[in-house]
Amino acid sequence: MSIELNERERIILDKLSADGSVSVGALARDLGLSEVTIRGDLRELEDKGWINRKWGGATASMHRMILERQKVFVEQKNAIAKAAAKLVQDGDVIMIEAGTTTALIARFLVEKQDVHIVTNSTLVFSYARMYPNLQITMVGGEFRRSTESTVGPIALETLGRVNVRLAFVGTDGFSIERGMTTHLIEGAEIVKTMKAHAQTTVLVADSSKYGKFGFINVLPLSAMDLIITDGELDNTAEKELIEAGINISKA
Repeated sequence: MSIELNERERIILDKLSADGSVSVGALARDLGLSEVTIRGDLRELEDKGWINRKWGGATASMHRMILERQKVFVEQKNAIAKAAAKLVQDGDVIMIEAGTTTALIARFLVEKQDVHIVTNSTLVFSYARMYPNLQITMVGGEFRRSTESTVGPIALETLGRVNVRLAFVGTDGFSIERGMTTHLIEGAEIVKTMKAHAQTTVLVADSSKYGKFGFINVLPLSAMDLIITDGELDNTAEKELIEAGINISKA
């Protein structure tokens, strides 16, 4: 089954993002379609993990913040995730941290064989579960709806018991001066633990995050073995990173 979204499905998700729920009748009127067609669309979206159907309509299966973040820099995020997925080899054990860009990596592992993903992201799970060639270990802990992630002592303990070749992590902002930053202390601890138990740690972040910073410092950029961003990172920023000795790749 395809997990790509067609135009009508994106319209439905936009309405869910704005209103929190939708009804079959209202969607049929707004889109000029039959209720039978709309019900079919909702079934497809539920199968793809985007919504939860209810009597007469549907609600979003993810927090509104996640839905909104998924709608921005779509092309760039997909290019970054595709480039990151190319680093994964058949038989690899990898970690993927929660985030809208990191989660997309799972979508591009469809042709890989015997890849084992360790993740604290329910969004990663929603993508990876579609592919029988991917083994998934979900990290336990406290669930955070706003990030579709599990965090806290249980999550850290589980991550601390495994060792992987690659860890893919994200950030709310990054710069030479402040390094990687995030808005959540719990998320910072997840990144640090993944870094400590991976041979290679890769930061995936779209260029809009360069120069921005969150509330909490996570790690210096020098702690990353590679940063994958998109081709829209400006030349000045790229020069700053290279001069600082940061290994960077533009997707």
